[in-house]
Amino acid sequence: MKFGLLICDCDGVLVDSELLACMADAEELADRGFPEYDLDVILKRFAGVKMADMVAIIENETGRAVGEDYDAIVSARVMGAIHLHLKALPMAKEILSVLEITKCVASSSAPEKLSLSLNITRLEEIFAPHIYSTELVENGKPAPDIFLYAAEKHNVRPEQCCVIEDSVPGVIAARAAGMQVIGFTGGGHCGEGHAARLHDHGAATVVHHWSEVPQAIERLSLEKA
Repeated sequence: MKFGLLICDCDGVLVDSELLACMADAEELADRGFPEYDLDVILKRFAGVKMADMVAIIENETGRAVGEDYDAIVSARVMGAIHLHLKALPMAKEILSVLEITKCVASSSAPEKLSLSLNITRLEEIFAPHIYSTELVENGKPAPDIFLYAAEKHNVRPEQCCVIEDSVPGVIAARAAGMQVIGFTGGGHCGEGHAARLHDHGAATVVHHWSEVPQAIERLSLEKA
């Protein structure tokens, strides 16, 4: 059975932004007296997690508030980095342009950041208007809400969806939605052991480059047949 919908995460899958965002979080948290949440911790625990959910976890774990202006300060820092440094992952646009499957984006990014990232890298034209932020649903990743929302929007059953994810929370969310997952490790934030973590949390296969994606989709679709 061929897949009816390809759902792509954005940060770390379509654009190489995850490291930029995680660096901004780690630097701001250090400035605010939370040095234990360094870049390594942010990358491993909160990559792919909505900012509000990350803040809630940190405040619950430490018993301290990060500050009401945290979201605005970090968002501004990330937006500046995106304008200066953001690039699409190699061959993402070329591969997506020829893949004969319905496509959409399902991301933990805020709508403004999501739109900017896709616009700067000229990927928006491939997906628009099928670009979904977790702000559209009640619960962010690792809850399955955003993936189920995308499937419903396209009138496709969850088991007919294939998700490409670079984060553990994203993989968990996709599996909870009943979807097949391709883990992606081509982003600059993916260090040693990341592929194994994605696989251990439910990715059916893991790829390092967009050139490997068509074959991975075909292989998983044949396994479903």
